[in-house]
Amino acid sequence: MAVIPIFIPHAGCPHQCVFCNQKTISGEDRATYGAAKKQIDKWMGFIKPGKENEAAFYGGSFTGLALPLQEKLLPLTDDLLKKGIVGSVRISTRPDYIDEERLALLDRHGVKLVELGAQSLDNTVLSMAERGHTAEQTENAIKLLKKKGFKTGIQLMVGLPGQSFESVKTTAKKAAALKPDVARIYPVLVVKDTPLAEKFKKGDYQPLSIDEAVKQSAYLYKELVKAGIKIIRVGLQPDSELCSDGNIISGPFHPSMGEMVQSSLVREDITLRIKKNRGDVLVCFPSSMESKVRGLKNCNIVFWKEQFSNKKVILKKGNYKKIIVRPVSEHSKNVQMAGCGSFAPIFGENSRVMILGSIPGMVLLSM
Repeated sequence: MAVIPIFIPHAGCPHQCVFCNQKTISGEDRATYGAAKKQIDKWMGFIKPGKENEAAFYGGSFTGLALPLQEKLLPLTDDLLKKGIVGSVRISTRPDYIDEERLALLDRHGVKLVELGAQSLDNTVLSMAERGHTAEQTENAIKLLKKKGFKTGIQLMVGLPGQSFESVKTTAKKAAALKPDVARIYPVLVVKDTPLAEKFKKGDYQPLSIDEAVKQSAYLYKELVKAGIKIIRVGLQPDSELCSDGNIISGPFHPSMGEMVQSSLVREDITLRIKKNRGDVLVCFPSSMESKVRGLKNCNIVFWKEQFSNKKVILKKGNYKKIIVRPVSEHSKNVQMAGCGSFAPIFGENSRVMILGSIPGMVLLSM
């Protein structure tokens, strides 16, 4: 599947939210027919036609655009649909710009999925972020979209002004109950030329640390996934515009934020299962999950080494379908090999965290 992104920066938005500099985030500075067509043409040489492909209007509030501009832009994707280059279209918009008339237009032009920039479902937080809409409008918009047969998406943020972790938890519960098809999670960054940048400079706003952003994003991620909602992105895309020198003033930015969030959830899951075993344990996991099990710079391995000083935790990757945590006693044969195998330290000669050399794919946390 390929996505043809068409950015309409800040277009259709009635005002600037405190955190938003849409030109920086999207890499574009205005929404016009010509600018949209130019973006589409740029991708034509890279896209293999197919019904699984999608054209997506990102950046602004599409249904907030002047109707003549909407009617001018949508034929661009009509052409892609007609030629079989894409099989569907998605848009991004505000919850308060959803009504039956707007949805009828989208339906006529093959739009299948509508993402809503909800950001939070806490009205106090929405007010402080100067969003200009309410949580109830998000709820009503998703209900109407579902009624009209559209797939739905929701975009949520952590680290907004006035937003506590308890507020994030409440938003997670409400969002899970709405059951959108997909979701995006974005930690708030302090970007230059935004009202939030001014608040930060005055000491009126403090962004989340990376660890706290991972923690809160992971909570959202877990609760939404439990409700059957697919997470399609965590953290802003680290493009050249966003990452240009001096653009991000402060905040929990990391190009691998999504990987860090997933890795933290894997650590949480494995840790709980290790705790259920009194003695030494063997953790078997799919080879494809090695980076998530180890964590960024082996942070999960370091965590388990510190947490379980009274036992050995053996990690074994292989052709497994899921993570399995078992007492070592169930694998006495492997344990005997571990007892006489040769070891190579991960963190230096004096480290007690070892790769088990005699059994490929194993790591022994020798405490």
